[in-house]
Amino acid sequence: MKALNRRPLGLRDWSFIKSSARALSGMSITPNQISIASIGFSAAAAWCLAALPADIVLNSLLTVVFITLRGLCNVFDGMVAIEGGKSTKSGELFNDIPDRISDPLILVAAGYAIGGTDFWPVLGWAAALLAVGTAYVRTLARSMGAPSDFRGPMAKTHRMAVVAVACLLTPFIGPYAMIFGLNVIIFGCIITIWNRARAAYLFLEGKA
Repeated sequence: MKALNRRPLGLRDWSFIKSSARALSGMSITPNQISIASIGFSAAAAWCLAALPADIVLNSLLTVVFITLRGLCNVFDGMVAIEGGKSTKSGELFNDIPDRISDPLILVAAGYAIGGTDFWPVLGWAAALLAVGTAYVRTLARSMGAPSDFRGPMAKTHRMAVVAVACLLTPFIGPYAMIFGLNVIIFGCIITIWNRARAAYLFLEGKA
């Protein structure tokens, strides 16, 4: 994974994150393995979301924990690859494909976590499709010669933050938290797709 294509994250400057990345770099753990592990944490988060009605407080907290672990995998795989000197030619595949699996797992499950009528899962599916769409526009634009564009307002980190906050609020205000959260993600993704597509168009046409 090239540094040029990295998502800008202030989290990488934290001393705890740096020391953890150095420790991982010294182990026989590859960045690709860390990337794949993010799918496992996302699947665990999805399972907790699906089981939310069984124990709202416990499963809400577990979902936040697994989303956080997924996010840490997304940070550490790049740091181990670049700062740890373990980057490979296929690293970009392992960096990107797991995210295209992880986002739909969590977002679709969030729709089913609402419960009630058959309509609510549609919110999860819509959020998942649009989330993949934001990444598609970024990847397509880059393949055409535009720079990698990680702008929001609903990039990957923002989407997961919204789901996490919705989970924390669910024990207090019920399914309305997730309904509102998924709507925020849907409309935020639509704006993000527009912003990225517009920026790519202006760059490629020399108007930026």
